[in-house]
Amino acid sequence: MPGSAASSLSPARPATSIPGGRILTLDALRGVAVMGILLINILGYALPDAAYFSPVAYGDGRPADIATWAFNFILVDGKMRNLFSLLFGASMLLVIERARAGGESAAGVHFARMLWLLVFGLVHFYFIWSGDILSQYAALGLVAWFFRTLRVRTLLLLGLTFLAVQLLITTAFGLWLFPLREAAYAPGAGPAAIHTWIEWGALYGQDNPLVVARELAIYRGESYFGLVGYRFDRLLLSPLYALAAGGLETFGMMLLGMAGLKSGFLTAGWSRAAYWRVVRLGYGIGLPVMIALAGWCAWSGFDPLVCFTAITGPSGLVRPLIVAAHVSLLMLWLMRGLSPLTLRVAAVGRAAFTNYLGGSILMSILFNGYGFGLFGHVGRAELYLIVLAVWALMLLWSKPWLDRFRYGPLEWLWRSLARGRAPPLRRLEAESDAGYQAPGQEQGGTG
Repeated sequence: MPGSAASSLSPARPATSIPGGRILTLDALRGVAVMGILLINILGYALPDAAYFSPVAYGDGRPADIATWAFNFILVDGKMRNLFSLLFGASMLLVIERARAGGESAAGVHFARMLWLLVFGLVHFYFIWSGDILSQYAALGLVAWFFRTLRVRTLLLLGLTFLAVQLLITTAFGLWLFPLREAAYAPGAGPAAIHTWIEWGALYGQDNPLVVARELAIYRGESYFGLVGYRFDRLLLSPLYALAAGGLETFGMMLLGMAGLKSGFLTAGWSRAAYWRVVRLGYGIGLPVMIALAGWCAWSGFDPLVCFTAITGPSGLVRPLIVAAHVSLLMLWLMRGLSPLTLRVAAVGRAAFTNYLGGSILMSILFNGYGFGLFGHVGRAELYLIVLAVWALMLLWSKPWLDRFRYGPLEWLWRSLARGRAPPLRRLEAESDAGYQAPGQEQGGTG
């Protein structure tokens, strides 16, 4: 049922804000999301596609590699992407409401932001890294405008419906691939069956030595412009395919993010007891299912098709529960009070756009042939030493920058383009000491 979004943005126990209108909980959650998603994206930067799904598809399948795969599979894979989507929906709604409250055209601000984000996302995809998610967010954000006034319950129902439909589609697709493979490997299989399997199997990074060898040659040997040319030649429509393949889940999480903002779930507006209930429910149901799916993958010998089906299909049933439990744990952490680490994580979240794209640039230089050419040369477990180094870099630069400037560099550029004017970047002297308070320590809305 339609309702007033504005009246819903003042939760009973608001997270506090600073003069720039920042909400601690959203910034901290976004910081965790942008750092956490690197645990998964590092595989796309550094290893052939098959390694994303199976820990034995590339490398020796060492215990350390299997352990890092299991940790990510159970707690991270898909969950950080869903958390990003959740926060994108919440932040999008917040920007709309603040534009309206400030006398700006809410529609003008929103659609300009989404169109410029689409530009950023496509530039990211074709010129930096083909694992971009921003273009998908931009396209779905254009549609999400029409859902902004719905009540919390309606947003929840619609969001869960989109997730359920996506789950049915991806599970059916994964199961459909099994007979295709069986037909291709059957005695006397014809060229058509073999060709069909190769074409469809490539979508999930099949464990094919020829496919892996081609990826190694491309990402180690191509010049920068050669790699850009490869994306335009072979991956031109991939952003559309990604939108078709996973857009329903992303959109569903955006709607749940809107509901989370309006209900106070994402702004520490619930009681500690309520958050603890979500933690127990989310992990109590979600973790056993994910552990069972990880066991299925291990029982199959980490068959890439089994791993693909487990990741894209049944795990979608419990991903939202685990994400909700992750969020609730973070809320309980934030409610304990501020710490230097809290403030640095929140700063990473305030500059999430810069940290996300900056991380892609750094990783591309590190792993592609036009840079240091480490693609396929670093073991799966060892990649997480690089992740820790990048996390440290994010935590070290973000807060000192934002102590002096109002926005991250790319946040400022995006805002300038979307509004057709450049806002002041450097903080005024009077703003230099502005900071957060812990959630629940002040009353009066979300800024």
